[in-house]
Amino acid sequence: MDKVRAKKHLGQHFLTDESVAKRIADTLSLEGYKKVLEIGPGMGVLTKYLLDKPTETFVIEIDTESVDYLHGHYLKLHNHIFSQDFLKFDIVGAFKQEPFAVIGNYPYNISSQIVFKVLEIRDFVPEFSGMFQKEVAERICEKKGSKTYGILSVLTQAFYDTEYLFTVSEHVFNPPPKVKSGVMRMTRKADYSLPCSEKLFFTVVKTAFNQRRKTLRNSLKTFNLPEEIRAEEIFNLRPEQLDYTDFIALTKKIEAYGV
Repeated sequence: MDKVRAKKHLGQHFLTDESVAKRIADTLSLEGYKKVLEIGPGMGVLTKYLLDKPTETFVIEIDTESVDYLHGHYLKLHNHIFSQDFLKFDIVGAFKQEPFAVIGNYPYNISSQIVFKVLEIRDFVPEFSGMFQKEVAERICEKKGSKTYGILSVLTQAFYDTEYLFTVSEHVFNPPPKVKSGVMRMTRKADYSLPCSEKLFFTVVKTAFNQRRKTLRNSLKTFNLPEEIRAEEIFNLRPEQLDYTDFIALTKKIEAYGV
């Protein structure tokens, strides 16, 4: 098999620029772990550069045509290919709960879901990097006060330091997407535990941004908070005016009232 046919339903856009692939591979620091998992390798344009690094590279690919191509062209991947859906696969179990980095040129149609899955397994993922639709990469790294700042921004920044690294033109893909791409990196914080209920924190953030134009006093009405707490200054703000530390403080306030 000489090449893989890009499949629209899988959101496949194959990167053709080797220099961009190498830059993405070089976004990982390779500190504190020995394994790297690449999501959606396709024909291996990024994979080849990962295989040159002093780590053990694994790939996970849902497209059987791509899996066959990788088996035929990358002997180093023998027994290192998971022909699975990352969103449904128990990768932590497959790695026997050892830490691993996650990298990839992510399918745009499921990229946010991939980020949320990484957040769920963050105890095992010290680094996460790769290429997204530019707007998604920017949103992950955005700071408070902007229109693109939202749920993804707050939840990722609560556990990881995020960096937008560089923009990639649509012209270096086959077929070219209709949007530009952005490469970003997330490095897990040294202390990424929350001083509040994690479940409540996620609920507060999502509830607040589901009505982002309203003040917290109105968007968090479903919590049935007493008037004395709703009178506090923070409830006069809209969600995009709070960073993750503010949301943690807010969650602690709500938690104190037994919610």
